[in-house]
Amino acid sequence: MDTGRFGVPAGAVDGVIAVGVAAALLVTGVSAQQSATGPAPLGHGLLAAGGLALAARRRAPVPVLAVTGLCAVGYQAAGFDVPAVAYLFAVYAAVRAGHRTAAIVASVVMVAALPLAALVSLHDAGEALARARGALELAWLIAAGAAGEALRQAERRADEAERTREETARRRADEERLHIARELHDSLTHQISVVKLQSEVAVHVARKRGEQVPEALLAIREAGREAARELRATLEALRDDGTAPPPGLDDLPGLVKRAGRAGLEASLTIEGRREDVPAAVGRTVYRIVQEALTNTARHAAEATASVRVDCRPDALVVRVDDDGGAAPDAAPVPGVGLLGMRERVTALGGRLRAEPRDGGGFTVRAELPLDRAP
Repeated sequence: MDTGRFGVPAGAVDGVIAVGVAAALLVTGVSAQQSATGPAPLGHGLLAAGGLALAARRRAPVPVLAVTGLCAVGYQAAGFDVPAVAYLFAVYAAVRAGHRTAAIVASVVMVAALPLAALVSLHDAGEALARARGALELAWLIAAGAAGEALRQAERRADEAERTREETARRRADEERLHIARELHDSLTHQISVVKLQSEVAVHVARKRGEQVPEALLAIREAGREAARELRATLEALRDDGTAPPPGLDDLPGLVKRAGRAGLEASLTIEGRREDVPAAVGRTVYRIVQEALTNTARHAAEATASVRVDCRPDALVVRVDDDGGAAPDAAPVPGVGLLGMRERVTALGGRLRAEPRDGGGFTVRAELPLDRAP
């Protein structure tokens, strides 16, 4: 809801102004009632309607402009010599909303129609013209239109300044992302490349000698390759060049397969229409499963894990269970991985539960709404 300068709803302000203008018009109309030739209830009704119509001046400025103009012409024809104050408010509102052409056309029609309306009750052209000029001075019209245009220009400049600030902040964020990408590249790429190279050399030498390659060495080699791929994808995302799509639901089978090669027996089940899942949700699910499987392999020796993804119409539920040695009454220590999971889920408006299971082992369950994802 739009609010005014002091936090008051704009609709309430418009209502107060409308009631005040209607009351002022009625008081003026009662004082001028003695010279009126038309029926008093009709004139009073037109005065009140013209003022109360201003309550909708923000929502429908052009219709309000027409209503206040017709009411002013009507009570002038009924013999009520009352200034067209409500119409001036309507001109201001219409120009402020950007309807300058409509305000100009309506004002030209009003300047021509008011003398004719006054002539109905006075039957004297000179007196009718004088009354119409008193009801709607050109200076008042110009002042109302100029005030509306000045405020419209001020609001447009304020909006432009806000957009400029947002663009500056966005540019600084882009520069910071590039800086982070460079720092990650300089600090991590070399070390990961060394680990990957050394493990591949060790595997090659062992096979050349006819020796059995240890599973741990194969896992190190695969982890080095995966770390290099992850780092490359992260750097590309930070640079925002769009050359590599982020991981999602379609990458979960490969993730579970790599976990199996690293010594963790894991299974994957995906149900529902994965095509309807937004990219942000799919990326979060991938990171949750990745972290959960990593924690299982690290903390639950010789355990098995099951990954289940349920794609519902309104939400996606992912659950990772393992049969490790976590006791049911043991409170989990929130490390960096769990904190990262919770931050990702919270950012999408979801809920996360990570705790030991009743029958032993650990469970991670996240529910992500699909209608809030960017």
